[in-house]
Amino acid sequence: MTPQYFQVAVNAPLSGALTYTATQNVQSLLSRGISVQVPLGKRMVSGVILDTTNEAGAFELKDIETINEELPLLHEAYLQWVEWMAKYYMHPIGQILASTFPPLKKKGRSQEPLNSVIPEVIPSKDLSLTQEQDICLQQLLHVEQFQPFLLHGVTGSGKTEVYMQLLKKTLARGKSALILVPEISLTPQLIQRFASRFKDQIAVIHSHLTPREKTQQWWSVIDGEKKILIGARSALFCPIKNLGVIIVDEEHEPSFKQEEKLKYHARDASIVLAKTHNCPIVLGSATPSLESWQNAKAGKYQLLQMKNRVNDRKMPDVEIIDLKSKKDHDEMPNSVDLPFWLSKPLYLALQSNLENKWQSALFLNRRGTAQMALCTSCGSTFECPNCSISLTLHGQSHLVCHYCDYSEKLPEKCHHCESGDIEKIGLGTELVENDIFRLFPHAKIARADRDEIGGRKDLEELIENMESGNIDILIGTQMIAKGLDFPKLTLVGLVLADVGFNLPDFRATERSFQLLTQVSGRAGRHVDDGGKVFIQTFNPEHPSIVYSKDLQYELFADMELRERQELLYPPFGRLALFRLIGNSNDSVEELATKTALRADHLKKSYTQYEPVQVLGPCPAPIVKIRNNYRHQLLLKCPEPSLLQSFCYQLLGDTKWLPAGTKVQPDIDPVSML
Repeated sequence: MTPQYFQVAVNAPLSGALTYTATQNVQSLLSRGISVQVPLGKRMVSGVILDTTNEAGAFELKDIETINEELPLLHEAYLQWVEWMAKYYMHPIGQILASTFPPLKKKGRSQEPLNSVIPEVIPSKDLSLTQEQDICLQQLLHVEQFQPFLLHGVTGSGKTEVYMQLLKKTLARGKSALILVPEISLTPQLIQRFASRFKDQIAVIHSHLTPREKTQQWWSVIDGEKKILIGARSALFCPIKNLGVIIVDEEHEPSFKQEEKLKYHARDASIVLAKTHNCPIVLGSATPSLESWQNAKAGKYQLLQMKNRVNDRKMPDVEIIDLKSKKDHDEMPNSVDLPFWLSKPLYLALQSNLENKWQSALFLNRRGTAQMALCTSCGSTFECPNCSISLTLHGQSHLVCHYCDYSEKLPEKCHHCESGDIEKIGLGTELVENDIFRLFPHAKIARADRDEIGGRKDLEELIENMESGNIDILIGTQMIAKGLDFPKLTLVGLVLADVGFNLPDFRATERSFQLLTQVSGRAGRHVDDGGKVFIQTFNPEHPSIVYSKDLQYELFADMELRERQELLYPPFGRLALFRLIGNSNDSVEELATKTALRADHLKKSYTQYEPVQVLGPCPAPIVKIRNNYRHQLLLKCPEPSLLQSFCYQLLGDTKWLPAGTKVQPDIDPVSML
């Protein structure tokens, strides 16, 4: 019997699909995966048909208005993945499906050349592989069904070459490929490398594209013109057919987790996408996430390792500088006045590199001139009126909030005591740049942070200047820490390694280790002696420094995993963070109390929830952002399905929420701030 009704996932904040009827002439054209326009209240919205039914329910139903004939039918493997995303991350399925499609209509896409985002390059051939590369590649080539691989290769070991030769075989089988990299690593340099092998087969999707460019690139994949899609996490939502392999490079990167709206993790979602498409997936990193490493140790992923750089090049020589010792400053000639953050060994190494015409990079994961301005008379600081965070000083007098972009001018006198004793405290990339200009006035210096690099063209220009030798010293945040490969860069200085050590986050040590290792890996990739790295710190005995110095990833992972297991943190327990948000502190405290009571009632009422640990609620580490007050409740459980069930029951129908508040569930949270 022909079904009379259709289940449509509409682009609205609704947890499930809505039921619609269809006129006879439209009905025969409808099936699962077709995009339609439907009435919702007094407006028209887009939606995707998920199912058919003969059950009408008790409501008066409306007709499906039209079929979006331009948009492709979403295939079954992709739809199954979207349904998993909606359920696992507790997000409206219609809103996820809306992000599937390009921002503009297909009409007019010929107005700009299709390859405008792919740089002109000289074609290149496959490189000869090292023994380690070849062993890894051969294991990858023997698998055509779903199988996760963890490719653990030190910086400079040639993971990209393995990817490219794997892609060549995938295309030869008539299949397509998806390559995900963190947005921060999606540089023109990386696209050039792939374009030199697969010029006519590459499409690119990332946030720096214009809506028309993004639409062009999307359709080039859907129409089958391009077989390889390279992109940041949003490229996951392009419904590629005939997928033969997925590659997630730098899989450990926190930026693979989206923190707004749909709070998904692109690495984890990629694994499920590979499973629904029954194709292999390769996770690559020099410093794998502890979740992926444990999965490899447990046999869930197949581990492939490359422990040496190509051409037998040495890893960089790493020297730890204890900033608590001031002796090296005292020994400097009177003519040289070193700033408080710069040690004598690093200064001399910078001087030597300049004389020998090699390039240097200084890394500090803090923007601005100073972290805060403080009145030394009364102790007052300058805080953002919208967020519970100190304003950061940029330049000499520009105070900025890095959360909401609020800014004000630094006053000459304190607002509280009217004294003029205002001190600039802390360190940022802008101050480092100013000091380096003073010390090396003839050097060509550039800064790479969010203040200086506003878009794709700025980044392209920076990379071009580094490659052409127009920069002697590059100063930057994590923007320069990963993915970049400069032949003349032989010296890397980590200005203050301690920046991320003491954050209120159980992953703080892991992230510090990864960042130190990745930044160090930029040095000496094309010289036989491996280059030189200086790590300046007030905590030379910190585990992330001790283990990163000699690239002892496995020893670090073993130590950190033991601590995680004792506390039931990932990968041994699963987490769900409920953020409780509202525009008044009283209403958020009321919401926190109600949420805690609901959690307590659930645990007492259902014995199966005994393994679920409920921590909090308590104020978030940053209690106010953009005028919203924030509390949070953390759930821990060894069983993912049990935790998911608890989360759905805890949230319920949301009718119990106090006015002006909302609950934002974050499954597998990455940021605890």
